[in-house]
Amino acid sequence: MKKRNKIFIALNLGPTLLCFLLIFAYPLLRTILMSFYEIPAMSSPMSKWKFVGLDNYYAMFHNSLFLSSLKNIFRIWLVGGVLTLGLALFYAVILSSGVKGKKFWRSAIYLPNTVNAVALSTMWTQYIFQTKFGLLKSLFTALGIESLAKINWTSPSYLFWGMLFSYVLGSTGYFMLIFLAGIERIPGDIYESATIDGANGWTMFWKLTLPLIRDVMRTAMTLWTIGAVNFFTWAKMFSAQISATTVTPVYYLYNKIFGTAGGAGMGTGTTDVGGGAAIGVFVALLVLVVYFIMNRLLKREVYEY
Repeated sequence: MKKRNKIFIALNLGPTLLCFLLIFAYPLLRTILMSFYEIPAMSSPMSKWKFVGLDNYYAMFHNSLFLSSLKNIFRIWLVGGVLTLGLALFYAVILSSGVKGKKFWRSAIYLPNTVNAVALSTMWTQYIFQTKFGLLKSLFTALGIESLAKINWTSPSYLFWGMLFSYVLGSTGYFMLIFLAGIERIPGDIYESATIDGANGWTMFWKLTLPLIRDVMRTAMTLWTIGAVNFFTWAKMFSAQISATTVTPVYYLYNKIFGTAGGAGMGTGTTDVGGGAAIGVFVALLVLVVYFIMNRLLKREVYEY
């Protein structure tokens, strides 16, 4: 009987294990291996690989464009995270308080998440931030705020913050649903008891809602970290060519591998597959480190209610 059980388990787990090895483990190990070589192109056979040791990693951390990408990704993670998760939690608390038209407002806030990121970023750059007839220029002109109407939001001085603002508004709805689901699972009896004891809305938010959605907050922060580190589409769409203003590690990796930022990393037109692999390994390690730190800071606590 035990032997039959083992065969049954093996037959069920076998395909899953095989898919894991082919789809995840093999590409991961191959990427790590590639990061130690100089490789002419993605399709180059291993016979043409040239071992360079840690040179790709050394060059990566001595490249001004890559260092700018780290600075940008930190600002996206920190500033964007505070704004996105803060707005999402604010909307979730309001919608869970019994506001009228809850289904409409929930759908309206989530709506940007149903639009493809390429289409959404194009809308912002071509129609909202447009310098002559854009929505922001028309709005500020109508309000008589000429100083804001004259700002070119796609200029190098404002491009990063314009991109980040757009991304925040496009991501808020997704995290709002996560927080809303966490808040709605809290029994209403707890809030009724707190109200009877004289607690106001602000006190209940800090003493009840936040502690009881601690695990949800932890999940949201993890998802935000992964999304921020892998920030690519918006950076690509907001800049015609790679620049220190909008570059992120994944955007830099893309340009390294496909030849628009080889060598020195400033549009030489050559490919650097090994260098791109090194960046990919670094990005993966960065996600793991941040995830480990958040797990230490936000330890899982089980509340019974």
